[in-house]
Order: sequence, then C-alpha cells, then structure tokens
Amino acid sequence: MARNCIGLDIGSSSIKLVQTRTEKKGSSLMTFGMEPLPPQTIVDGTMMNQSAVVEGVRALIGRLKIRQKDVALAVAGHSVIIKKINVPRMSKEELEEQISWEAEHHIPFAKEDVETDYQILNPSTAQGQMELLLVAAKKEVVHDYATAAREAGLIPSVVEVAAFSLQNAFELGYKPAETETVALINVGATISTINVVSRGLSNFTRDVTIGGNAFTEEIQKQLSVTYEEADAFKIGGAESGQEVVPREVERILGHVGDIMAGEFQRSLDFYLATSADGGLTRIYLAGGSAKIPALRRSVQQKSRLPVEVMDPFVGLAVDAAKFDVARLRANAPMAAVAVGLSLRQPGDNL
Repeated sequence: MARNCIGLDIGSSSIKLVQTRTEKKGSSLMTFGMEPLPPQTIVDGTMMNQSAVVEGVRALIGRLKIRQKDVALAVAGHSVIIKKINVPRMSKEELEEQISWEAEHHIPFAKEDVETDYQILNPSTAQGQMELLLVAAKKEVVHDYATAAREAGLIPSVVEVAAFSLQNAFELGYKPAETETVALINVGATISTINVVSRGLSNFTRDVTIGGNAFTEEIQKQLSVTYEEADAFKIGGAESGQEVVPREVERILGHVGDIMAGEFQRSLDFYLATSADGGLTRIYLAGGSAKIPALRRSVQQKSRLPVEVMDPFVGLAVDAAKFDVARLRANAPMAAVAVGLSLRQPGDNL
C-alpha cells in the first residue's frame, strides 16, 4: 500500500503540515504542526519570499522530526483557473492530445505558460459531447512552490488546487448525502476560496481576494494599535483594562464580517443564478477566521442557510495520548487544506 503524502499547505500567514495514514479500517492522524510566516511572504497565492518559506518548512519538519519526503502542495489565487467545459466526444488518447488546444479557448494565459489537468465529469452529455473540469495553473507559481519544497529537502509529488484539497477533507469527515449541495469556504489570511460541491463533484469554484487580515487591519486602523495587538484582539487573545475596547472590537468584527459575507454571497448568488443543480443546503467555513463568531453570524444572515465551522479532523482517528486534543480542535479550521492534501498519494492525478 502506497503511503500518503505529507500535506503541506503554504498559506499567506503560516505553513500547516499534516501527516495521515490510510488503512482499510480508515484514516488516522500521525502528525500536525504549524509555522508562522513573515507578512507579504505569499501575496495572492504568489510566493514573494521563497527563502522565508524554505526556512519555515525546514523549521517545521525539523521540529516534528519528519522523515518522509513525498509532499502534496496546494496552489490558489488568480494564477489558478478552474472551469467546466464541453468538448466533442473522443477517446482518452485523443483527449490527452487535444486538451492543451481546448484549454487555449478557455484559459486567459498562453498555453506554454500554464500547467493543465482535467477530470471527465460526464463522458456523454445529451448533446453528444463530453463535460470536463479543466484546471490550469501558471507554471511559474507551480515551479516556485515545488522549488521551495525541494530546497527544504522534500519531494513534490502532487500539486493540486486548494479548493479540491478542502473538498477531500470535507468528504472524508462529513460524508454528505447525494441530495446535499454545500458551499465550502476556506477563509485564508488574504484569499478566501469558495467551492460548491454536489454529488461528490465540484460545481463551482472561485477565489475571493479578501481574508482574515481584513479584520486585523481594520482593528489596527480604528483602535490605533500595533498589527500584533490587533491580531490578538481579533482572536480574543488580548486583555485590556478599558471596557470600551472589547465592545469596539466586536463592532469592528461585525462590520468587516458583513463586508466579507457580502463578497461570499455575491459569488454564491452567481452560482445559484447560473446553475441548474438546485439550491444550497449548508455552508461550511474553514481557515483561521472561521472561528470568529461575527463572521459566521454574518454569513448565516446573508445566505439564510445553516453555517458550520469545519473540523477536518472529525474523519481521522486521533490518539489522545499523542496529541493535545483541545489544541488540535482549536486549530482545526486552519488545517483543512493540509488534511485534504495529506490524503493524496504519490502519482495521484486531479
């Protein structure tokens, strides 16, 4: 049995690493760790400070005593395009030859500048065509992430889109009914990824360039505190003798939460207006800011749907003697993409 890859989620504010083991009886958690990154290391999914990433990965694998080398990485942001397309029916061999030319009609980048992959969603539509999920990512972005992993002593075996990693983790733990259509929203520091999933398929994906840093920046601006103090207020980790501060923080969190929820809802409204798959039944939030109650309330109010904070560890057996379970649950929303990546095996396709 092939071993799972190390799941390595290199985000805008931190690196998350997860190792899992999959056996016939199910999957179990082997390792979990996080390492902060300096500001502006990753901007809109693009690596701006490769040396900081390499140092962070090395620190993490050293601290966790990681010996395995195969790693799965995720990319996101404007350098990644995901589209459903229809093409004439053809054999698998013909499709392999034609896919780069088909992609050229749908991807706003030169074909020599992107890595492309696809999945057949429907081999024969009513119109006599094939429906594909087409994915393209800029080669330079994929190269930068893979190079950082190699320089840290790892072997990049799988590179996939963060939205699909999130879906992998969700389906492992929540096993949704076929009648359900859910929206998975991963709220990163600077980018939020939306993935609408129905019957095990990704029906709609979009990256929204707003994330948890918006809360911190607005607290910093309105309360005239340092970025570190603002971030502590955001997560409730700071104490103050002035009673006005907590009330002000809650007001700011509510205001920014409304703005973010509005951005998410615009994307979901577009999906609902253009899809024949029916309405959404539930929304799951992941990412560090998913734990902010004001955001969850705002998303629930805007969508008029049940909203849950996703725990990617619910589908994994966790040894309470090995892990601090309370700490694990507290950091769970941030680990969703890394958990999904850790379920991949070397050589996996999209």
